Amino acid sequence: MAFSFPFSTSALRSLQLETEEQERWQIRKKLSRMSLRPSLQKHQPAKYPSPQPPRLCTDPLLHVSLFTGDLEALQGLLGAEDSANLLVPTRSHDLRWSSQQAGIWSLTYEEEFTCPLYVTASRGYTACLQLLLRKGADVDFAPGGESALHGACQNGHDQCVRVLLRHGANPNMASQDGFYPLHHCKTPQSYLCARQLLQYGAVVNMASEEEELTPLHMAARHGLLGHVDLYLRHGATVDKRNVHGETPLSNACSHPQSPDQLHSYYSVCERLILSGADIHTRDDDQQSPLHLACKSANPQTVRLLLERGAEVNAMSYSGNTAMQNILQVAAYKLQNQPELIVQALLNHGAIRVWPGALSKVLRYCCCSPRTVEVLLNTYSKLRGTEDWTEVVPEEEQQRSPLFFQSVFSLSRSPRSLQHLCRCALRSHLEGRLPDALPKLQLPPPLLHFLQLGFEGVLY
Repeated sequence: MAFSFPFSTSALRSLQLETEEQERWQIRKKLSRMSLRPSLQKHQPAKYPSPQPPRLCTDPLLHVSLFTGDLEALQGLLGAEDSANLLVPTRSHDLRWSSQQAGIWSLTYEEEFTCPLYVTASRGYTACLQLLLRKGADVDFAPGGESALHGACQNGHDQCVRVLLRHGANPNMASQDGFYPLHHCKTPQSYLCARQLLQYGAVVNMASEEEELTPLHMAARHGLLGHVDLYLRHGATVDKRNVHGETPLSNACSHPQSPDQLHSYYSVCERLILSGADIHTRDDDQQSPLHLACKSANPQTVRLLLERGAEVNAMSYSGNTAMQNILQVAAYKLQNQPELIVQALLNHGAIRVWPGALSKVLRYCCCSPRTVEVLLNTYSKLRGTEDWTEVVPEEEQQRSPLFFQSVFSLSRSPRSLQHLCRCALRSHLEGRLPDALPKLQLPPPLLHFLQLGFEGVLY
């Protein structure tokens, strides 16, 4: 879909200069993609050297048969020796400005080039792939910046990966963006692809060029426990840092996680920690895995890190603690149960919110009443103010009327004796609560109460 609108003279001139620069960049980009990377060419001579530069595919029937995997049609259309190494034009996912007429510009998709081998491998057309290889297709030909092996791995087509590797595809070939085939194994379906790459000599600790990401970083970032276990068994460095100072554990903790993904990311973190990952490591922003797990709101991972001794009150460069991170995202992560994280942090000695800032917390966390409840239940003396009723929207008050009535009543009545006893005992055991409470042999309901269990009302 394209849309257009007029520009002023000065804006038009600015866009024209930018367009000329983009066109020069595109020319350099396409020229660089016409051959393999120089470093690879020195050590990996072409399997099927072409006497002429590759031709552009102009036959629409051949184009359609490639993209639909029509083996019968493809057999009839592939004739000349160099037909298997054609350049195939495709539409990129990137948009750019282009001029249609004087003063009018529109956003259109960029044109990219690929090859028949990449098209068939990335779509899982194994029979078509084998046909192209028999017709003399260069197994490492990458006019679009990625080889057929990259495309097959990215889409989890392990049979295509097997065919390519058996025909001599380079498992350590870098793409135009500096990523290797192992980096493209980013889905659960790509596990067999990764295993075959390693069997054919892929380097497990190969880092991408710009971000210095290893395959273990990528697997941890996408919550792939099977891949993580595979790479660790093949000697992956568990605490390798990328260009931002992040380890695979940091990546697993920081990646956005939906409720159905929480357990898989927890399992990845557990596997990394059992393999020796440092839970105290900091990235370039001085954020620890605990900071990042709170930002992504994963209660299981947060409890795991706390039980392993993570520093609950450590501060990042921005001055945030883990508690501040979870309070900032609580309203957007309701399905992840952020109140469980706040509860765990407080039970492991997190510094409480300054009473003067509770009004702000109430404003931004009122949609999570349990988060507010567990915070307010750590204070023995707390006097609400009249503006508390004003910061909570009416619809939230109506959604949890009993709870917010008990919150607003704090300005008129003292806390219960039962609550004061809880605060006194928690204060006495400060810093030792997780270790000391199990030794007291208290009945489960009392343990639940002392550990800030949720009741839906304040006393």
